[in-house]
Amino acid sequence: MSHTALSPKTFDLSLQAGVATITLNRPEKLNSLTFESYKELASTFAALNNVDEARAVVITGSGRGFCSGGDQHDIIAELFARDMQGLVEFTRITGRLIQNIRTLRRPVIAAVNGIAVGAGAVIAAACDMRIATTKTRFGFIFPKVGLCGADMGATYLLPKIVGLGNASEILFLGDLVLSEHALRIGLVNRVVDTPEECVALAQDWAAKLAQGPAFANAMTKQMLESEAQMPLADAIEAEAQVQAICMQHPDFRTAHEAFKKKEQPVFAGAAEVGAVKP
Repeated sequence: MSHTALSPKTFDLSLQAGVATITLNRPEKLNSLTFESYKELASTFAALNNVDEARAVVITGSGRGFCSGGDQHDIIAELFARDMQGLVEFTRITGRLIQNIRTLRRPVIAAVNGIAVGAGAVIAAACDMRIATTKTRFGFIFPKVGLCGADMGATYLLPKIVGLGNASEILFLGDLVLSEHALRIGLVNRVVDTPEECVALAQDWAAKLAQGPAFANAMTKQMLESEAQMPLADAIEAEAQVQAICMQHPDFRTAHEAFKKKEQPVFAGAAEVGAVKP
């Protein structure tokens, strides 16, 4: 991982057994983000598209927080000194991070090990799956600080995850969403007891994805995003074409031959990232 975008200065990045793990590492600040870390995270998610060895991604935080949003001193204070053009430049940078998570052709799992507030909550929402702990709190707190809920793609993402009514409640009121409620409305996929279990489960899911059909997984992510904007007839046709493309990929035959032999399939590229577990 010699590419500069894969040697970040503001967070930790590791690649092992096909899983790229991003760990926000400012525990004393609850992993709040700076101007530099926003840019590095966005460039890293973009660069991971070109790292074949990275077949799945986990993002988490160190210490007792996942991410507490933008740093009050590094970011918020400076924003008051900016004109409209400067403010739009900043909000476009933060939005680019979310867009790059969604357009990354790899599944991304958020191990939400603690508080996820503001930008941290939206980053988690941008991931394909979220695992939380019993003490995790989500805070789309924009109205609490005098801002609208439409930040970094929140009003695009949340209705798709939890439905319009729940999204409206979260984004208008800005109240903290406790993990039990988050699980009930579908904001998270699983809730576990401890941060250690949270990260371990995320790594386990990511490892399974890394051993899976990377080409097909990329197609699944792309179609989940694309079909949300399509009429049903267009979606059915798009899926017909996409599945036909997948049927021409070697992974399809690999899976069939493994089934006949009663073996676990080793999909293209998976052999390099570790042995397939039964």
